[in-house]
Amino acid sequence: MTKLLDEANKCIICKNPRCQKNCPINTPIPDIINLYKEGKLDEAGKILFENNPLSAVCAIVCPHENQCMGNCIKGIKGEPVHFYQIEKEISTKYLDNINISKPKSNGVKVAIIGSGPAGITVAFELAERGYDVTIFEKNEKIGGVLTYGIPDFRLPRTNIDLLRKRLIALGVKIKINSLIGPVVTLDKLFEDGYKSIFIGTGVWNPRKLNINGETLGHVHYAINYLRTPNSYDLGDKVIVIGAGNVAMDAARSAKYYGSKEVHVAYRRDFEDMTATKHEIQEAKSEGVLFDTFKSPVEIVDGGIILEDTKKVIAEDGSTSLIAVEGSQKLYKCDSVLIAVSQVARNTIVINNKGLDTKNSGLLLTDEKGQTTREGVFACGDVAHGARTVIEAVVAAKSIAVSIDNYLQKFI
Repeated sequence: MTKLLDEANKCIICKNPRCQKNCPINTPIPDIINLYKEGKLDEAGKILFENNPLSAVCAIVCPHENQCMGNCIKGIKGEPVHFYQIEKEISTKYLDNINISKPKSNGVKVAIIGSGPAGITVAFELAERGYDVTIFEKNEKIGGVLTYGIPDFRLPRTNIDLLRKRLIALGVKIKINSLIGPVVTLDKLFEDGYKSIFIGTGVWNPRKLNINGETLGHVHYAINYLRTPNSYDLGDKVIVIGAGNVAMDAARSAKYYGSKEVHVAYRRDFEDMTATKHEIQEAKSEGVLFDTFKSPVEIVDGGIILEDTKKVIAEDGSTSLIAVEGSQKLYKCDSVLIAVSQVARNTIVINNKGLDTKNSGLLLTDEKGQTTREGVFACGDVAHGARTVIEAVVAAKSIAVSIDNYLQKFI
């Protein structure tokens, strides 16, 4: 704690804190730091939890370099305050020790499909308001991307277990191994007395490269690999295609689980990578190698054929990427991991009438999270595409208010 207290003492408690303004959920950072310095950890933890029920998770997985830390005024001429480290300690201890009691029920049932960041947040928000909440999770554990998309060496599963315990303490029922869509439909949920349904199923279909060889035995989609990385035998040399956070997690996991040589191949340069600088640096420090300006052409039995690319600047200053003629080359490897984003699964849409989607396959909603079917709401990745955990939490808090307003007629 001494080290973190030194970190807290670095903060100059700005009157107009840029760190707070650039936090998507407006965490009152100066107030929390003051409470931390005064030793009032429970009070600070309560504020953090009520503002963001996933505070203990976001302290680990948020892109801090673009938010609080990246906008700290101390960072202009020196080292910024690492608030997320303080938040992690406060929120984890609070989540571990909090004594939650079940509120009085208002008798209105709500179904939540999917237990990722959005589903967990909506469950907390509505259960605290007295609704009888049931979560339907198709896997054996809750958490969604937190459990099946982020490596456990980066996000300890104990955090998810604590969230599960607190949900149960609030009276939330959790049905695992429960897929909604093909057999149990939205109609059936409404028939069984649920007055509103929230869909927060995320985006789990991997986006294809659409090149020859994607179905070969040594090729895997990173989002599938990350579900159970210890079940795969990738061999000694692995090439990861893509440069987002999923690609970094896959590359780091491959190293963690025994592959000796792991490369990330990307068609542009470091400055264009969507992964955070922190994640890229972590991958580098763990021995992951980077091959920039390399684009996949075809996957073959012995590896993958990549071609060189280069940026071309037009007269108007715009840039484009072109392939370098005659640069195709076979890069031998034991496994290829494809990590070029995800798209929505339409299991619920296909089997349930009344849910419209956008051209991208994502659920169509209005600004209040209402889908095209009355009483059915959605937010998070399934409605907006793959984004950050904190963005899902922010959207879910807003949609929980919309659901609460909709349900007032049943109380």
